[in-house]
Amino acid sequence: MAVTMGDASGVGPEIAVRAFAEGLLGSDSVIYGDVAVLKRAAAVFGLNVQIRMVRDLDEAADGALNVRDLARLRAEQVTPGVMSREAGAAALAYVDCATRDALAGKVAGVVTLPMNKEATRLSRPDFQGHTEFIAGLCGVRDFAMMLTVPEVAVTHVSAHVSLREAIERVEPVRIRKVIDLTHEALSRFIERPRIAVCGLNPHAGEHGLFGTEDEEIIRPTIERAAADGLDVSGPRPADTVFRQAIHLDRYDAVVCMYHDQGHAPMKLYGFERGVNVTIGLPIVRTSVDHGTAFDIAWQGKAFTDSLGHALDYAWKLAGRVD
Repeated sequence: MAVTMGDASGVGPEIAVRAFAEGLLGSDSVIYGDVAVLKRAAAVFGLNVQIRMVRDLDEAADGALNVRDLARLRAEQVTPGVMSREAGAAALAYVDCATRDALAGKVAGVVTLPMNKEATRLSRPDFQGHTEFIAGLCGVRDFAMMLTVPEVAVTHVSAHVSLREAIERVEPVRIRKVIDLTHEALSRFIERPRIAVCGLNPHAGEHGLFGTEDEEIIRPTIERAAADGLDVSGPRPADTVFRQAIHLDRYDAVVCMYHDQGHAPMKLYGFERGVNVTIGLPIVRTSVDHGTAFDIAWQGKAFTDSLGHALDYAWKLAGRVD
């Protein structure tokens, strides 16, 4: 599994070397990044980590942190916690190389450590984010973000857009696409995924009292999906559906209409266990569910469990059965 190092000025290099030292990374993982930066990170934290540069992925060995060295950064170029054009550009190069290797079948999938959008835009002004960049390399336009914890998965009709634009994107074609992508992703390991769809408005519109989108757009779309054989229901009020899914085990997934409708409850419930998955791609891609954390970078404060969870979920999607 390819693991991209992320922005070197953030917590990515630290997480990579500490995760290896904690036994979360083995010979079945290869870091796409810079050996020089990882060696510096290991030295900063006093870790006796053997870092092995691999040119061919078949060279990955047990007992070493295997690295596909892109040689984009020297150790002295990195200032932890400080935005850098060079680090932002390097982070994008790691993702580009890993994604192309996944498309070529050289790796089972890609797990990404965090990038800083603003830093990457210093060299790539049109950069929107990991997800959009990887989808572009894959030639895919219909994709969605899925956040997961062991109890539930959450997908989004829209993600990184303004709230005004998010409301405009609540359309039957897009809603149905996200329902289908959610069903397809979870069907890899759940026989018949149970999917709840959130309403857009408070109380799912309360029969038109708080808006008409729920009854006129969302409900008919759900009914058509159910008629096609999917186990899908709604629209459900967003303020209660997560309790029903997580604590009452009624649903395996919740389809949300916009970013914060899904992200806020998921990050409150399982911030350190959350995994970000891009569904609709021809490759497996997961990510840790946190950012570059410049404020604590290279201080030994970043948690490593999220990388472990992201790796586990990537292997599950790739078909590995433990």
